[in-house]
Amino acid sequence: MVDVLPLVEARLRSALGEPDARAAVTFLGTDRIEVLRFPAVGQEGDLVRYATLGMSAQPMADPTAVLADPVKGPRAELLLSVRAGVADTDKALRPLAVLAASPQVEGVIVAPGASLDVGGPLWPGAPFTSVLVAEPGGLVEDLELDAPLEAVRFLPLLPMTPNEAAFKRVHGAQALQERWLTQGTDLRDPSRRSVPLE
Repeated sequence: MVDVLPLVEARLRSALGEPDARAAVTFLGTDRIEVLRFPAVGQEGDLVRYATLGMSAQPMADPTAVLADPVKGPRAELLLSVRAGVADTDKALRPLAVLAASPQVEGVIVAPGASLDVGGPLWPGAPFTSVLVAEPGGLVEDLELDAPLEAVRFLPLLPMTPNEAAFKRVHGAQALQERWLTQGTDLRDPSRRSVPLE
């Protein structure tokens, strides 16, 4: 069986550079999940990107299946990009690891358009308690694996306020993303307010 994680880490490094920190979290009955921190300097100011490493070690199983297939099934890692130095976003490492462990713990398939609830602030004082899973491919390209393994997708997470999460539940992910776009929302601002939803 191929060890997927070294390939995933190599893809993250080639796309995002060298990580300047990493933390590991192990939950009872699950594989170890690491979160890597990548500093990024760009035209839009300093960013920090957090990427999970470990979620893709096992394929995500259909929660209705009687037996989980050890080979087939979607694989993914999570990415969070925020502005550096505005909030204590490094405290998001544990919530990110919890989200990355959710396919193993809760038997869910994490896919674009899904909402993931953190159960509290994403970091201390954060106005966000959940995230919207966005479409992959923009920041880190999918990592193709030899058949029958499915490609690893790198899914960006967009922090949502409780009001935005409620709006998304009623109107759908597309409607919320259009609202963000119309308002010119900076989704990487760790202290942004909820978008107007009236």
